[in-house]
Amino acid sequence: MTLAASIDPVLRRATDSGSVPGVVAMVADDSGVIYEGGFGKRDLAKPDAMTPDTVVWLASMTKAITAAAAMQLVERGKLRLEQNAADFVPPLANPQVLVGMDGNTPKLRPARRPITVHHLITHTAGFGYDIWSPLLGQYMQATETPGIISCTDAALRLPLLADPGERWNYGINIDWLGKIVEVIHGKKLDRVLAEELFEPLGMKDMAFKLGASQRARLANIHQRGEDGSLTPTGLELPQEPEFHMGGGGLYGTAADYLAFTRMLLAGGILNGRRVLKSDTVALMSKNAIGDINLEVLKTAAPPLSLDADFFPGLPAKWALSFYMNSAPAPTGRSANSLAWAGLANTYYWIDPARRITGVILMQILPFFDTYAIKLFRDFETAVYGATLDKAA
Repeated sequence: MTLAASIDPVLRRATDSGSVPGVVAMVADDSGVIYEGGFGKRDLAKPDAMTPDTVVWLASMTKAITAAAAMQLVERGKLRLEQNAADFVPPLANPQVLVGMDGNTPKLRPARRPITVHHLITHTAGFGYDIWSPLLGQYMQATETPGIISCTDAALRLPLLADPGERWNYGINIDWLGKIVEVIHGKKLDRVLAEELFEPLGMKDMAFKLGASQRARLANIHQRGEDGSLTPTGLELPQEPEFHMGGGGLYGTAADYLAFTRMLLAGGILNGRRVLKSDTVALMSKNAIGDINLEVLKTAAPPLSLDADFFPGLPAKWALSFYMNSAPAPTGRSANSLAWAGLANTYYWIDPARRITGVILMQILPFFDTYAIKLFRDFETAVYGATLDKAA
């Protein structure tokens, strides 16, 4: 059975039933792109179809790209993973840990050690997101600290939730890493990523700011209601931000992101253009947090995220900078594959053992939406089923 014969019905059923408004998916192996498909609508209030060249907000799928730019600097001897992050961004000197709230007054103590670049890239610096931390949400409300999607420097002025190096805490770490990349290059992050990654890899629609062509193909983000209904929101990141959000600011297409994951699958090279050394990609693909395990993302803001646990019961690690399943997954994904996602239900994975990578893009809130995550799992299962049949 061909990939299209296996995958198309899975995606079409989800859009025809109204479970998701629209979806784009692509798959590649060592030979190149082996599947692409788009189904449903970009916006339920408009007739435009969700085609493979549709532009979406990639949100936290930005993180691995910013990390790759940082690892280029490590290769060039301009950055060390164990270096104090405050060497480049002084606001990270003397970090404080939030231990509680006394009414509207934060209770803080000095962190036991400095924040390193390694802490940032592995989400072990202690930073969090208010979406998954009620305490941080209380702090932000009491101090009138804006949310990260405001793309303002004030949004980065947060205390830690744990001491650096002691636990995995998903948060604004990669936004600070992006600041470090900017300082070393002496350029804004949009130019760095364009010159170092997007242009060499042919990622022609990837950007923090939407151009006219991208806007014409942009999918709307839909909000899932308590009754299961989907409503277009018009949500969009600031187009003239105070800083480019290295942890979640990029827009792009499935083909753009698949070019990035194909480069990693191939050890740092795509179409004859090398952007990372093979040894660097190998380092990025290993467990980087030792005995620390990832924690379930427990929601503190149900409209923005449900509880997120990719493979319940399977231990997971973090690489530089990817989720790693420590055992084979029920979808067919090999142990120690690399993956992550974006807030509006965009997902990718890279399976070095099986030599396959996939991307699936939706535009729905909350994150880990029940219908969206089911579709992701069904899509991945169909991919592995079809490729196993092909191999046989």
